[in-house]
Amino acid sequence: MTDMPFDDLSIVLDDDPKALDKPGEECGVVAVHVPHPVDVAALVHLGLFALQHRGQESCGICVAGGDEIRIEKDMGLVTEVFTEERLDKLRFALARTGIGHTRYSTTGSSLRFNAQPLTVRSNKGLLALAHNGNFTNARRMRDEMLGEGAVFQTTNDSEVMINLVARYAHLSLEDATARVMGELEGGFAVVVMDKRRILGLRDGNGVRPLVIGAFDDGGYVFASEPGALHVMGARFIRDVRPGELVVADDQGLHSRQVLPSTPTPCAFEWIYFARGDGVLDGAQVHGARLRMGEVLADEAPADADMVIGVPESGLAAALGYARRSGIPYDIGLYKSPYAGRSFIAPSPHLRDQKVRLKLAPTEAVVGKRIVLVDDSIVRGTTSGRIVQLLREAGASEVHFRVSSPPIRFPCYYGIDTAARQELAAAAMGVEAIRERIGADSLSFISEAGLSRAIGLAKTCLACFNGKYPAGMPDGDSEKESLDELAAR
Repeated sequence: MTDMPFDDLSIVLDDDPKALDKPGEECGVVAVHVPHPVDVAALVHLGLFALQHRGQESCGICVAGGDEIRIEKDMGLVTEVFTEERLDKLRFALARTGIGHTRYSTTGSSLRFNAQPLTVRSNKGLLALAHNGNFTNARRMRDEMLGEGAVFQTTNDSEVMINLVARYAHLSLEDATARVMGELEGGFAVVVMDKRRILGLRDGNGVRPLVIGAFDDGGYVFASEPGALHVMGARFIRDVRPGELVVADDQGLHSRQVLPSTPTPCAFEWIYFARGDGVLDGAQVHGARLRMGEVLADEAPADADMVIGVPESGLAAALGYARRSGIPYDIGLYKSPYAGRSFIAPSPHLRDQKVRLKLAPTEAVVGKRIVLVDDSIVRGTTSGRIVQLLREAGASEVHFRVSSPPIRFPCYYGIDTAARQELAAAAMGVEAIRERIGADSLSFISEAGLSRAIGLAKTCLACFNGKYPAGMPDGDSEKESLDELAAR
């Protein structure tokens, strides 16, 4: 996420994943088309609420029907932005189509004008787009378009795609979108709409997820995860295939395989990002996390009295570790449900209190040798503070186990993993990280063990091994920001 341009605005959100030293997922998307007018805004709103974990920075909804299209978006959580008054503005009698977006920025500043859905007027009418992921060639393409006189209103890479679609005036919306899919590179899942249909698509590697659902009384929905379908009252049909373009309109679903399919979905969906009740590309999320813990118990056993997990993302793997090892599982860390979206000034003292605001050790750890399971270590700062909390509470030993391999490389496909120089594992070995966080022992799951736990033929492991299946950004091996280009 790019820093805000003024120091006096550099506040810290405690529920920002980086506030607890976690990777940050870029977005959640949802799109709905129904054959008869209904409260589309309410449906999209429900879907976004189910995808709130994928982005807490900004959100938006665009709704269309007849000759009318309306959009509302702003900074904040779904419950903060979409009050009843604001939802009422999106409700009208002929509404049949809508898309929504919840955002965590990895390309483009954390500012209101970067909130999605993005809209553009074209010979195809008003188009709206919502995007999860990153286009690795967006900077070059944007530079070329600016040289040709194009005007951009935001600094996020999604605007490159919607402008490209609009430029192909001689093509239908479906054909223009298919052509643009072949020009864009990277990992992405996108939903597009006009006044009478929705389109859903994934990159050829299927790095970012997108699923299809159907309503019993007619109509379809695309969403980043199956949990959104459930809350909207739709049944799961299938995943959008890597490289596939699917159109939903009054005639049903229409599919085109636009790009060659070489599935390598992001492993972090199963490690951390996706909701535990989901199934993505045929692989269960909760089951995969349990198996990660089981693999960790086999690969890195510990002589301990208790297994605990870091809420919420480490709990399933901790349970798997306990079951396989035979060491009792308990709740050793309490996560406050009220810490929520507190704003804290970025003084060093208050930064040190973030973990204490969120987490508190329970009496179960007193005098115990603890196996502590978490999903990842990014910078290592938060991991060290959690270890310190447990020792202060009376834990006699803390053996840290991690259900992802060491993160050594940045992600270019929609995850904010921090710059490489900030990644603990990029500069230090396991023993040095152990000393830094103050644990008695430290082990990460192996890449092979992670792959077995997920159970798919291939997944994207680029942030662990530097092998990028969907390519890297043009001209640089580190992250590049469209904000720099916009500032020229």
